[in-house]
Amino acid sequence: MKAYEANFDGLVGPTHNYSGLSFGNVASAKNQAAPSKPKQAAKQGLAKMKALADMGLVQGVLAPQERPDIFTLRRLGFSGSDSDVIAQAAKQAPKVLAACCSASSMWTANASTVSPSADTADGRVHFTPANLTNKFHRSIEHETTGRILQATFADERYFAHHAALPSVEHYGDEGAANHTRFCQQYGDKGVEFFVYGRHAFDSRHPAPSKFPARHTYEACEAVARLHQLSENHTVMAQQNPAVIDQGVFHNDVIAVGNRNVLFCHQQAFLDQQAVYDELTAKVGDSFKVIEVPTSAVSIDDAVNSYLFNSQLLSMPSGETVLVLPDECRQNKNVWAYVESMLAQKQGIDRVEVFDLKQSMANGGGPACLRLRVVLNDNELKAVNASTLMNEELFERLNTWVDFHYRDELRESDLADPQLLIESRTALDELTQILQLGSVYPFQRG
Repeated sequence: MKAYEANFDGLVGPTHNYSGLSFGNVASAKNQAAPSKPKQAAKQGLAKMKALADMGLVQGVLAPQERPDIFTLRRLGFSGSDSDVIAQAAKQAPKVLAACCSASSMWTANASTVSPSADTADGRVHFTPANLTNKFHRSIEHETTGRILQATFADERYFAHHAALPSVEHYGDEGAANHTRFCQQYGDKGVEFFVYGRHAFDSRHPAPSKFPARHTYEACEAVARLHQLSENHTVMAQQNPAVIDQGVFHNDVIAVGNRNVLFCHQQAFLDQQAVYDELTAKVGDSFKVIEVPTSAVSIDDAVNSYLFNSQLLSMPSGETVLVLPDECRQNKNVWAYVESMLAQKQGIDRVEVFDLKQSMANGGGPACLRLRVVLNDNELKAVNASTLMNEELFERLNTWVDFHYRDELRESDLADPQLLIESRTALDELTQILQLGSVYPFQRG
């Protein structure tokens, strides 16, 4: 049976703003308090989705979450009407309000870890929402993430949904941003590659000293168990602590893989050659590494351009395409490397460049915006068809964005109670467009 790698991109939410909430994410910190453009951000994301769908790829949409998150603010002691809650939070704890307004669910690489049915013991596609426990503004996402995933992949014959891991630092789970799957063809049994930043229960192992290692070895183990993966078809590797301390907060900022190709930086992993050797032994001799030397692209260049926070895609034509943000073209060292790599025919046939400046300014490139889900023919038919990108959905979502989104948003605007009304009105309509049912807390009776 034929299988496809579908990309489900996060739709940017109406409260997209730059509040500098993500310590360790250089771009997020650098652009703190700058005005954002929610309407432009959503349209940039939709343009990428539509372009990939037009290339013949399976492309889906995952809905944003309700923000401001009034329910979390109430749990933190703010009370009264919804507008009272916002006013109190704005006065007493403006950074808490900013966290509860974050549109960070747009980066669906952190939404979940997904294992295809070819890899799992029960032959179903498994989903585990990431607890994202290292950052408060993201740790409040996973319950709604789970409901959105269940509404998108609802058929229990084909899809298995797990609860997020315990929300403690020992099981810090950042989802597919630290997970890659290698295979020959998408429908074949693959090798699932888990990357972690530290060991939670054994301090003898190296760890970063400046920025946090958000994903633990123990979380990788737990997800592999939940997804019923074979030990012979999993590889676990530690991210290089030195590059985490230089702003590489997830593995997908320093490496990306697809089928039998790993595209990564020379300093991506601890004991890098041993990682290559284990992957080669389990994937097979066709496994190929395209390693970018530090002499060509420094860690700073990699972080500032997001060369590796790219999408590595197999086209229906057989070509391998690298989807890059425009920042790569603006960085002379990175672009010189890209042109050289293409000329040398190392395994990537061409690149596609997209303007994602609104996402990039908050620390998320093309790879951050998508969750990869391998589906066979029957599983694809079982997906909520209203979430799959086509001309009609693209036009409808663009019209929806035009009607509901603000052109500009500053951190001070988060205290405006009208923003909550706008957001809820927009999301209520979106659930009807995407046929999601009641996935948001404000929709519950």
